[in-house]
Parts: sequence; C-alpha cells; structure tokens
Amino acid sequence: MPAEPLLAVRDLAVSFRTERGLVRAVDGVSFELEAGRVLGLVGESGSGKTQTLLAMLGLITDPNAVLSGSIRFEGEELVGLSPQRLRRIRGRRAAMIFQDPMTALTPVHTVGAQIVEQIRAHTDLSRKAARERAVALLAEVGIPDPARVAERYPHQLSGGMRQRVVIAMAVSCEPALLVADEPTTALDVTVQAQILALIDRLRRDHGTAVVFVTHDLGVVSEIADDVCVMYAGRIVESGPVADLFAAPRHPYTHGLFNSIPPLRGPRPDRLTGIPGLPPNLLSPPEGCAFRPRCAHAFAPCTARPPLVAEGAGRTACFLPDEAKARFRRARLLESA
Repeated sequence: MPAEPLLAVRDLAVSFRTERGLVRAVDGVSFELEAGRVLGLVGESGSGKTQTLLAMLGLITDPNAVLSGSIRFEGEELVGLSPQRLRRIRGRRAAMIFQDPMTALTPVHTVGAQIVEQIRAHTDLSRKAARERAVALLAEVGIPDPARVAERYPHQLSGGMRQRVVIAMAVSCEPALLVADEPTTALDVTVQAQILALIDRLRRDHGTAVVFVTHDLGVVSEIADDVCVMYAGRIVESGPVADLFAAPRHPYTHGLFNSIPPLRGPRPDRLTGIPGLPPNLLSPPEGCAFRPRCAHAFAPCTARPPLVAEGAGRTACFLPDEAKARFRRARLLESA
C-alpha cells in the first residue's frame, strides 16, 4: 500500500450563512501534499485561498460557518477534531504565517515574549533557552539587532519587521506543515529572498511541507513544486509548477500570465487584463464560474466542469484540446 500523504484535503467546502443567503467561499477543493514539498495556491482576491488555509488549521470559528469535507494531516482527521486537540497540533506540528501581522500579534506583550510563549507551549525548553532560540530566530529572518528588537512591542516595529516576527514564530518549533498566507507581501525583495531561503532550508533540512498563498507568480515559480489555481472557491487547474507555467490549459490561468510583463521579446504598450470582476458568491453563475469573463465560453460551459486529469496536471474546462493547445503554444512563445 502506498504511504499516506502528509496532508490530504478532500472535497473541502466552507460556506457562511448571511442575511442575504449562503456564501460558498470554498467549493469542493481537493489536493494532497507530501512531506518536504511546496504547494502554491494562486488566484485573484476572493478566490477562497485564505479560507482554505484557515479551514485546514481549524481557525474558522464563526458560528455561521459551515464546513464539510475531509482534511487528513499525518493520518489524523482534522474536521470535527476537538479544540483542545487542535491546539496541540497548531504551532507544533502545523503552523501558519498570517497575512496581517498587526492582528496576528498581541499588542500588550513584547514580540520576544510571544515567540518564547509559543516555544515553551510546545517544547520542554527552559525560559532562558527559549529566549535564546527566539533571538536566534529573529536573526534568521533578517532582523538586525535581534536581542533589542525582542524587547519591543508590535506597534514599535515597521510592517515588514512585524511580518518577519510572525514568520519567526511560525517556524519556531520546526513544524511538519507550514501554511503561509502571502508571507512576503510587505517585504522588500532582499528580505523576501531571505524568507524564501529560510522556508526552503526548513523543507530541505526538516522535511517541512509548505502551502504557500501568494499573488506573485514569480515567487511561486521560485519556491513551489506544484501549484493550484483557484477561482470562485474552486480549483480550476493544478499541476507541477514547471508544466503549468510552461503550458497552461485553463483560460483563467492563461489570463493570469497575460497580466504579467514579459521578460523577453518586445515590450507591450499595455498588459492584457482579465475583463470583468470575480463573481458574487451569493449568486454565482451557473456552470463554470469563469464563463462570464471568458472569451472562449461556449454552450457546454453552462454546466459545471469537473476537474479531470490532463497531462501531468488537472483542469476544469470543457474547451476542446485544440483550443487549450493554443494557450500552451502562446505561453511557450512568450517564454522563448
């Protein structure tokens, strides 16, 4: 029997009851992640990426939320797990880097004390040893004079330094799974490179698996092994990062690449954006959610396309193979 993956998400759905109806923020998401590999989640804002991460770690506590599906981590089902058991997993075996560091850190304790608390909650280190580890972690994420910064409160740090503190806290116990929600958004390119190198070292030295959410396709190409493209709460395309970047099959994925300035060839006068806006999830379109914005939509798109295997990846699109081949050829010409 093949070994069970470190993380297996099956038909995950997250909905929220509102006064205007049910909002389905995540709609049947499935993927697997092996130890030591990095999965990139990309897509426009509102695609369901963050809600997928929060659901994975049991961090959706809204009483109006409805969660279904399966999330198996290290062989244990997380959906329906008790809050006490989830707290033992979070921070030690699975950790999250939050998108907004100001709300992820408490304002009434120094950043060093918060990292020490995390370390001592999940390890047997003494307070002195935990303090030394906290200072070393701050140095690892590129903070100058880390011993002095450890004595500061979050409001005394810049946004980029707060983000690095959150990253240091997340990796403090060398988790088996690191869930990162746009962890490099507030950082300059030099520090961004340091953070990506730190995450890469964690996965190489400790076998840490990473789910990495970002809008930066360049970061995905640098760090990810596999990538899932999300739209309106669904995965519309997935596969190995090299294959998907070289030859996308879904019109939405192709549109994302068209919105990036080319590195080679003539410089276009204007980038080609994706027309329209993401759908209102209170009343999503029937069938393919991307249909109202897709220049290639045709009659079968009024039904919901399944996510089926194509090549090394999976695609949710009814377009015939020759149409998808045009996307791949166009991408190959752009990359040449």
